[in-house]
Amino acid sequence: MIVDKSEIDGVLTVTPGIFEDYRGYYVETYNQHDYQAAGIAVPFVQDDISVSRRGVLRGLHGDAKTWKLISCLSGEIYLAVLDCRDCSPTKGAWQGFTISDRNRMQVLVPPGVANGHAILSERAIFHYKQSEYYDPGSQFTVKWNDPAHGIWWPLSDPILSQRDR
Repeated sequence: MIVDKSEIDGVLTVTPGIFEDYRGYYVETYNQHDYQAAGIAVPFVQDDISVSRRGVLRGLHGDAKTWKLISCLSGEIYLAVLDCRDCSPTKGAWQGFTISDRNRMQVLVPPGVANGHAILSERAIFHYKQSEYYDPGSQFTVKWNDPAHGIWWPLSDPILSQRDR
């Protein structure tokens, strides 16, 4: 497993080890012992997935208490994170990551950092582990194309939910 810091304070990328042979490959997507040994001691309590088609953009969403470990189980997504924490040295900064079932990258997103993703493949399965149980009342939303943030997206006319418009 390889863990790297990103440009956003507290956001980490994690690349699990992959065992590959003539039959295919095997990936251990989470092992509490290994993550703790790497300095990631987040107590995850809930796993969620969303399945979407090409052109869908979900987010930017976040809350003040939940850590998320994000991965793409199938297909390819573009993940954007935006630091919304008032006390952060990288407040207002954003970063984008391309995550797929081929590169198996994971992104650890701390509380107060919004995340959103756009589907690049025909279909994708977005997966995330959460440190808190889902509480819609505690969530905040940042408009995906707010010019104040200048986030680059790989699509200009995404399919959006009512909330994300």
